[in-house]
Amino acid sequence: MSSETISQSISIVHPVSLSHGKNAEVWDTEGKRYIDFVGGIGVLNLGHCHPRIVEAIREQATRLTHYAFNAAPHVPYIELMERLAAFVPVDYPVSGMLTNSGAEAAENALKIVRGATGRTAVIAFDCAFHGRTLATLNLNGKVAPYKQKIGVLPGPVYHLPYPSKDNGITCAEALKAMERLFSVEIDVNDVACFIVEPVQGEAGFLALDIPFAQALRQFCDEKGIVLIIDEIQSGFGRTGQRFAFPRLGIEPDLVLLGKSIAGGVPLGAVVGRKALLDNLPKGGLGGTYSGNPIACAAALATLDEMSDTNLKAWGTQQEEAIVSRYESWRSRGLTPYLGRLTGVGAMRGLELAHPDGTPAAAQLTQLLTLAREAGLLLMPSGKSRHIVRLLAPLTTEAKVLEEGLDILEACLAKLV
Repeated sequence: MSSETISQSISIVHPVSLSHGKNAEVWDTEGKRYIDFVGGIGVLNLGHCHPRIVEAIREQATRLTHYAFNAAPHVPYIELMERLAAFVPVDYPVSGMLTNSGAEAAENALKIVRGATGRTAVIAFDCAFHGRTLATLNLNGKVAPYKQKIGVLPGPVYHLPYPSKDNGITCAEALKAMERLFSVEIDVNDVACFIVEPVQGEAGFLALDIPFAQALRQFCDEKGIVLIIDEIQSGFGRTGQRFAFPRLGIEPDLVLLGKSIAGGVPLGAVVGRKALLDNLPKGGLGGTYSGNPIACAAALATLDEMSDTNLKAWGTQQEEAIVSRYESWRSRGLTPYLGRLTGVGAMRGLELAHPDGTPAAAQLTQLLTLAREAGLLLMPSGKSRHIVRLLAPLTTEAKVLEEGLDILEACLAKLV
C-alpha cells in the first residue's frame, strides 16, 4: 500500500490498495470487496466506471486526446460549455471557462472578481473548504492541517461564522458578526466578493441558513459585491437536484464546479454572469490542460445521465433510505454516540457525539476501522473529525445501499 516514493505528507484514510470498481463497489488488490460510501470524496455521483462515461472516454481517445483550447478551439470544449450554460439554473446569460479542478476554478474566480470590481478583499466562512492551492488555502476556514507551516497566504481574506441549523449558529449571529467585520476590520467598499458553500462539505455537510443566504444576496447587490457559490461538492445531483443553491432562493454571480462534473476525470469550471467572465483582457484566462477533450467528453456523457427526473429519483431513494435508518437508530438507542444527521437531500452527514454533545472523534476513528474490516469504506469530516460523510454514488443499487447501511448499523452498535 505504501511507497517511499510517495510524499509522507499525504494523509491516507484507508490503508488499502484498490484495484477496480463498478458503480458503488470496489475491490482491493487482495480481492476483498467493499461498498464505497466515499465515492472519491464526492467525485463519483454516477459511480465507478459508468458504462456511458467509459464509452465516451474510449471514443474520444480515438479522435483527439488533447489540444490546448487557447491555442486552437476543439469541439468537446465548445459543446460542454453550451451544455453547462443550459444546465446551471439561473435566469441570466451564462459564460464560463473550464479548469483542471475545483481549486483552479476558485483561483480563476478570484482573478475574475478582481478584474471586475477593482477590489481585492474576500469574505469566506468558518470551516469552509475551497481547495489546497495557496489562494484557496486562505479561503479555507480551518488551519490544521491545511495552513500549517505554510506562512503568509494571498489575501486579504476575512472569515465569518457559517450559519446553519446543523451547527447551531443563527442567521442573526452571522449578520451581527458581518456588521462587526465592516465596522472594525475592513471597509465594505474594499470587498470584491463573498464565497460560500450552500452545503459545507469538509465541515460535515452543514446546510446554509436560507434567510442568511437571502440577506447576503441583498447585501451584495446593494454594495456591488460579487457572490460566489461553491458547488464543487454539492453540485451535479448530490442533494437530489442539479445544484444546491436553488433551495436558498437566490442566484449567484459565479458558480464553482468540479468533482462529479466528469465522472471521475479531472475537470472543473467557473461559470456565471457573462459581464464578469468577459472583463479580463484577452489571454487573462486559460490553461494548457483546461478543458481537455477526453475530460469534456466524460462531462458530456455525465450530463446526458443527469436529467432532472433521474436526479430526483436517485436523490429521493438515497435520502429516504438514510433518513429512515437514522430515525430507526435514534428510536432504538442503537448507540450513545449517535448525534445529528446533517445536510439536505442525499448529501448527508452522520455525527458522532458523546451524550453531552461533545464530538466523539475517537469513536469515529474506531468506526472507520470497523466498517472497513466489514467491507464498507467511509469518509470522515467535521471540525473535530467526528462526522461521517455519506457519499455513496447516486446510482447505487437499492440492495447495495441497504447492505452498506446494514454494515454501518452493525458497526455503530459496536462502538465503545
